[in-house]
Amino acid sequence: MAIKCAFLFPGQGSQAKGMGEDFFNHSDVAKQMVADASAKTGIDFENLLFEENDKLGLTEYTQPAILLVGAIAHRLFTDAMPMTPAVTMGHSLGEFTALVAAGALDAMDAVALVNLRGKLMAEACAKQEVGMMVSLGLSDEAVETLCEAQREAGLQVWAVNYNADGQIVIAGIKKDLEILAPLVKEAGAKRAMLLDMSVASHCPLLASASTPLEAKLQEMLKEEFVAPVISNVTAKPYNTKAQALELLPQQLVKPVLYKHSIAAIDDEVDCYIEFGHGNVLKGLNRKATKKPHFNVSDMASLEATIAAIKEL
Repeated sequence: MAIKCAFLFPGQGSQAKGMGEDFFNHSDVAKQMVADASAKTGIDFENLLFEENDKLGLTEYTQPAILLVGAIAHRLFTDAMPMTPAVTMGHSLGEFTALVAAGALDAMDAVALVNLRGKLMAEACAKQEVGMMVSLGLSDEAVETLCEAQREAGLQVWAVNYNADGQIVIAGIKKDLEILAPLVKEAGAKRAMLLDMSVASHCPLLASASTPLEAKLQEMLKEEFVAPVISNVTAKPYNTKAQALELLPQQLVKPVLYKHSIAAIDDEVDCYIEFGHGNVLKGLNRKATKKPHFNVSDMASLEATIAAIKEL
């Protein structure tokens, strides 16, 4: 019986100087993908990824950098071990890398697409000081109730990333998040910590970005998918261009149902493989699944994952 693997891809927050450098130093394929991405976008990805700079934390650069490294990891894995995933999914931005793995987007088109996505998100937030905050230790319902009460009082705050039980990210106007933080702690949260984010993702503040993103998706998306992709918006699979065109613009303004997505697919897969820098999704999945979780973030983990999959 063939092993059924879910291919996973991280989103913003997983970036770090030097990510992808081991691939670059040891793989001609990785070198060519970095060169192609630079030519496609005009971004010097060698500098962005491997040197100290002020750009990696800016969303228009963060997004293509993370996607490129995830796409390289995926390409090197499938070159060495041809495998069609049972399903692909990503966290926020990672859904676009999941589309690459599903054959629905060309990797270089996807790098350019999320560079645009980052620019659109930054423009949508440019006139206001916005932010994101993580709440640890409160139930979904408690966080939602607090946010709803503050919106009724005129504040702009929304629960946007349902990462794991007891871990929810809230987005909104920064000064409103600062008002909300002590209320979250008073309600029993272990932590309420502002994140280093230049945009407020997955909330109505990004509404202006939806239409131009949809136009570029119409141009770049392919009709055929080799595997279904799990939507962040619905926690359900989709496998057509028409569905993607409906769901991906919504993803900008609606919450990421990450933990719901893992719950929805866990009975259908034998293992998870995370592609890209680090293993942040492994941490989120720790309480959600007992299935094996592998990661491909450098050449050593690539070899280890291939060996482990062969043993399953």
